[in-house]
Amino acid sequence: MSTSNQSQITFEDGPELPAAETQARTTGLLPSQEISNLIARGNIIASPAIHPDHIQPASLDLRLGDMAHRVRASFLPGPNSTVEAKIKELRMTRVDLTGAPVFEKDCVYIIPLVEELNLPENISGKANPKSTTGRLDIFTRLITDYGTEFDRVPPGYKGKLYAEVVSRTFTVAIRAGMRLSQLRFVQGSPVAGDRTIKGLDQEESLVYMDDEKSPVKAKLHRGLRITVNLEGAEPGEIIAYKAKRYAPAIELDRIDYYPTEEFWEVRHQTANKNLILEPDDFYILASRERVRVPPEFAAEMVPFDPSDGEFRIHYAGFFDPGFGYGSSDIKGTRAVLEVRAHEVPFLIEHGQLVGRLNYMPLLCKPDKIYGTNIGSSYQHQALTLSKQFRKK
Repeated sequence: MSTSNQSQITFEDGPELPAAETQARTTGLLPSQEISNLIARGNIIASPAIHPDHIQPASLDLRLGDMAHRVRASFLPGPNSTVEAKIKELRMTRVDLTGAPVFEKDCVYIIPLVEELNLPENISGKANPKSTTGRLDIFTRLITDYGTEFDRVPPGYKGKLYAEVVSRTFTVAIRAGMRLSQLRFVQGSPVAGDRTIKGLDQEESLVYMDDEKSPVKAKLHRGLRITVNLEGAEPGEIIAYKAKRYAPAIELDRIDYYPTEEFWEVRHQTANKNLILEPDDFYILASRERVRVPPEFAAEMVPFDPSDGEFRIHYAGFFDPGFGYGSSDIKGTRAVLEVRAHEVPFLIEHGQLVGRLNYMPLLCKPDKIYGTNIGSSYQHQALTLSKQFRKK
């Protein structure tokens, strides 16, 4: 539910700010137009040039170069080494990506990316897999020269970018130029704590339920609480997908192509509305909540309790500005959960807490928002597989 321009949004690092004043933020994620400015100023360099379609509302798609290196083990270069030096030490073979070679399961590949950076001293970066990558259980992380963390680009970084790619479940065919991950650019240390999210929920309504036409109050504890849906709205509805272990290879550039039944087992609601996750198997589930991300914010899914250790949700946990919101005309979209159990079978139940959604402010409203008008694939999703599989 929207309120008037007199409504307030609370920020934890300062006084309450009227919504109209959020245009003046000095800390936040860079919106699409500011990413375009980084490209124009030479802070992001690429050949071939970056196409406008590669710029998302609050991130930049990163492209694979034409050569991959299969290595013996994953690594971080550390403060005294480059990525190329580590590749030379650990390389088993080179793989030409111009012909869409097959990446075998559980093998580690390092791929130089097309994009390079020459960032200003006040801009850092954070990467994550794209949604389609996560839904195929392709484990992808960004590495930088002298890096001590995956998926982090330090402020003022100047140099090349590399992707570590490990396909955990499926054998996949990958081609040069594909976009498996995306990079956000960050000014300062933007944090939207529970007070901020509460104010945002009062102004914009962040949560709907399938059985509710009106919004419900956001439940907050170190972020917006996300629970799992294991209940079918009608008989025969699929509530989960479990990946088959010995499926055919998937060519990532084939869209709406593969029959679901060759790759996935379906799960329906049980009498007790629960599901046992089997160790090391990969599942696609959905949240009970239909969530919204207003245009001046992005969101990130994180495990509710990292010390739990029984299962991991999400590989691609980033939600663009406008997800489930559109132009305030969409009543929320379910979060798809990419789930893997660890060492032991684990029982999850309908409505069980599985994660939390942290909201992050943008510097200002982006000039494009998530939705079908920019080719977004999952704006109206329920329980949805990656776009390579045929739609029913």
